[in-house]
Amino acid sequence: MPEPAPRPAPTATPRPAPTGAPGAASGAGPGAAHEPQGPPDPGPGAVPDRIALVTGANRGTGRAIRERLGKDGYTVRCLNRRSCDDHTDPVTADLGDGQAAFDGARAVLDGAPGLDLLVLNAVTRSLGTVGELSPRDWDTAVAVNLTANVRIIQAALPLLRAAGGHIVLMGSHAGERAFEGGLAYCATKAALRSVAEVLLMEERPHGVRTTLLNPGAISNLDDDFSDQKMSVESVAAVVSWVASAPADTVLGEVELRPARLGTPPAIGIDRLQHV
Repeated sequence: MPEPAPRPAPTATPRPAPTGAPGAASGAGPGAAHEPQGPPDPGPGAVPDRIALVTGANRGTGRAIRERLGKDGYTVRCLNRRSCDDHTDPVTADLGDGQAAFDGARAVLDGAPGLDLLVLNAVTRSLGTVGELSPRDWDTAVAVNLTANVRIIQAALPLLRAAGGHIVLMGSHAGERAFEGGLAYCATKAALRSVAEVLLMEERPHGVRTTLLNPGAISNLDDDFSDQKMSVESVAAVVSWVASAPADTVLGEVELRPARLGTPPAIGIDRLQHV
């Protein structure tokens, strides 16, 4: 039977860039109206700014990571589905579409001489049992949690290699500790471990390091003050620490747990009945 005609590749949605913000490339896709703006020339003898790209940086953990890296001296560029509430992002993209994620990363990094740090934090939590999970929720989880990360890495690799950069993949305990109703979330987070391991093998010869960071419970909502979860600021501090590892080392995988633990549903040998 004849092959179906390929659908047109979607592109990132450009936004008007605020004064001083990096602009999107004029060739990023149809409708890219503003002029590209690269970082200013630091001048002879000056140390150029370190550049970081953070996805899902408009709220929760991603926002805390963005703010922490800014304090660390990075020039932080963001790639989100919606703009950050405290500034207008020059580029937004539908991270549920792999081509849009790729184009968005290329656009938001336009003019950068290199990329020192890429933090892939954007995620969707599609929950539902195997018998009830909708095809749309499954497809969205795979697209956002897995495909978009791979496509953004592919777009950023030339700049990461140029800078000897670092990739931080935000994994989860769910990648190893499956739970009922967590098929899409657990499966996509488990797949990130393979992505990280392949990157470690393939990209270290090019000077690019990769870390998979697996946090446990995070107080990711503004009204969540649980003392049995980690704060978003604490998780951001660990991202900063991972990124500052000595140049001759790489933290391949880091597991992060809350310091305080609640009472589990069953303890001692009775826990065997809950495996």
